[in-house]
Amino acid sequence: MAVRSDEKQLVKYLTDVHSIEEQALTQMRRAPKLVEGELAAAFRRHLEETESQERRVRERLEAHGASPAKLKDAAGQAGGLGMVLFARSQPDTPGKLTAHAFSYEHMEVAAYELLNRVATRNGDEETAAMAAEVADEERAMAARLAGCFDLAVEASLDGPGAEVAEQHLNAYLADAHAIEAQSQALLKKGAAIAGAEELAKVFEEHLSETVGQSRRLEQRLEARGSSPSTVKDAVLRLGGLNWGAFMAIQPDTPPKLAGFAYAVEHLEIGSYELLRRVAERAGDGETVAAASLTLEQERGAAEAIARHWDAALDAA
Repeated sequence: MAVRSDEKQLVKYLTDVHSIEEQALTQMRRAPKLVEGELAAAFRRHLEETESQERRVRERLEAHGASPAKLKDAAGQAGGLGMVLFARSQPDTPGKLTAHAFSYEHMEVAAYELLNRVATRNGDEETAAMAAEVADEERAMAARLAGCFDLAVEASLDGPGAEVAEQHLNAYLADAHAIEAQSQALLKKGAAIAGAEELAKVFEEHLSETVGQSRRLEQRLEARGSSPSTVKDAVLRLGGLNWGAFMAIQPDTPPKLAGFAYAVEHLEIGSYELLRRVAERAGDGETVAAASLTLEQERGAAEAIARHWDAALDAA
């Protein structure tokens, strides 16, 4: 008997979230070794949750007569290792690790929100309930990480005091500017391939905000006698373009794009949370104000994307 198309879609979303959990497992097993104290404890606690989440997803796949996709899982594991290696290579490892993990938790939230809707549409109440439960667990982990931003900054700086923070502030400004370059590239491409009119409008409106955010960072760097990092900007801008091209060839571009953009917004939120704290320690009130304004805009954009999960699925 042929498998219904909506059943195939549900199994596909289950294999997608399983590969995401495989990536998360790789991260959670290694992350506690890169940090200390409360941060390490948060990662160790979430490792146990992630092991349970992987098992629950696998059980739902088995209930549908399917199994995890080995290639997707291998790619997820490699991606998880890459994120950990990137964080370890940075001079501010605790901050980078926390911001990227915060973003990843929200990518998982998006994936489970979409799975919940696909399962509901398919009449699979057990999978829908599992997805809703795991999404709440991912939100709780993201909240724990948000509560560790102060600790991450303290662990990333060479020591306490305004002078130390002042020495690092330009690097945090340049990093935020590079992330904005990636965001601009993704939003430009995303508006053209979103598929759903409502989602495209969110991207277009936020692109205008993002241009202003980049300008504010440039002004702060200039005021501090510095400038953006051309290399970092080019690398992340290319990354944004490549992700846009990748999304465009997916069979379900709109929801994939919405989920990834939601995660990118939270990477920006994490980065600006760190920047604001470093600026506060350095006594740079103008940078604090600029970061606070941008944080408000990034949160608004993330919330706007989340309001259109159903529209993204309808357009797929």
